[in-house]
Amino acid sequence: MKIAIVEDDISMRKSLEIALGEYKEFEISTFKNAIDALKKIDSSYELIVTDINMPKMDGIEFIKQIDFECDFIIITGNATLNRAVESMRLGVKDFLTKPFDIETLVGTIKRSAEVAKKKAEYERRFISKERRVGKEDTRKIKVERRKQGSDRRKRFYGESEPLEKILNIINKVSLTNATVMLLGESGVGKELFARELHDKSPRYAKPFIPINMAAIPDNLLESELFGYEKGAFTDATAIKKGYFETANNGTLFLDEIGEMPLALQAKLLRVLQEQEVFRVGGTKPIKIDVRIVSATNANIKEQIADKKFREDLYYRLNTIPINIPPLRERKDEIVQIVDEYLFKVCRKYDLNRKNLSKDALKALFDYDWPGNIRELLSVIERATILSEGDTIKEDDLFLEGRKS
Repeated sequence: MKIAIVEDDISMRKSLEIALGEYKEFEISTFKNAIDALKKIDSSYELIVTDINMPKMDGIEFIKQIDFECDFIIITGNATLNRAVESMRLGVKDFLTKPFDIETLVGTIKRSAEVAKKKAEYERRFISKERRVGKEDTRKIKVERRKQGSDRRKRFYGESEPLEKILNIINKVSLTNATVMLLGESGVGKELFARELHDKSPRYAKPFIPINMAAIPDNLLESELFGYEKGAFTDATAIKKGYFETANNGTLFLDEIGEMPLALQAKLLRVLQEQEVFRVGGTKPIKIDVRIVSATNANIKEQIADKKFREDLYYRLNTIPINIPPLRERKDEIVQIVDEYLFKVCRKYDLNRKNLSKDALKALFDYDWPGNIRELLSVIERATILSEGDTIKEDDLFLEGRKS
């Protein structure tokens, strides 16, 4: 079994290397930090033993960077409940707190090796059967999904009951082709949920094309969505594919759908009904296979009553409505969001790792976050840059100026 040990404490690293080196079935490689390990480890490693608290990149972030299948054991002298929960969420099977007996670690590794052996035997039989019936290599798909899963772990930092309910709905809906409408205030992360749905669907290897309807001028929106033929208008010197063609076999995310001009809504409805588009200036229909996910923070039913949005289009887009609660109803996520984002911001600006004081954390919980997660991340990034020392205080957040 090929094992990587990632540990910044040289005495601990050497002790583990010597102790585990006595077992002939183990092939040991050691690394003094996660950055060095990422440069050299590959899919031949079956197990990674890593510390959490290390300079440059901590163990949790390191695990997120691994894009091949293997098992993980975390060892740490400074365990916290949040870090333990986060590590388990990433698929870490064992979490050992220093000091520990070397026999405990060896026993844990042996159990991991035995499970991996049984798993490999099962996969060999399963894949062989799949190939005999002419299906895709399931192992390849599994690895691809794990890579996608690595990105998804970075996508949602926190955990809360409302978030878990939404992700459970997405798990079920993702296996279908039903249109989905994401509802929620600005800043709740609607595009993140749309990407999550795409990544968990059978279309995960195909394009995900996000479009902000409010960001495209009305006179350009039709040609952007449906494309145009050469000579369709003065500047049309060549054929251009629209977003629907570009997203073929994938997912098209129509954000701020309530901003779509009424005249264009009829054309979108026809596309959904017929599964074909006409380029601007074109006469031949182009067949497409696109999953539509839309989003809005507007009250669509009011727009329907005011004749600003077609009711028949609304029902086409709203097969599965998913309401995303605002951050003020998901405050359980704040601690984990801040913990993860602080690490990323400090790394981005090459700063020493910073932490929040108790008063600062309380202030985050007391604030209502009208701008939701987008506002929270902005506040944390600014406070990280402007605060003095390694502790962010309540005054560094400047939340009083945001309260009405």
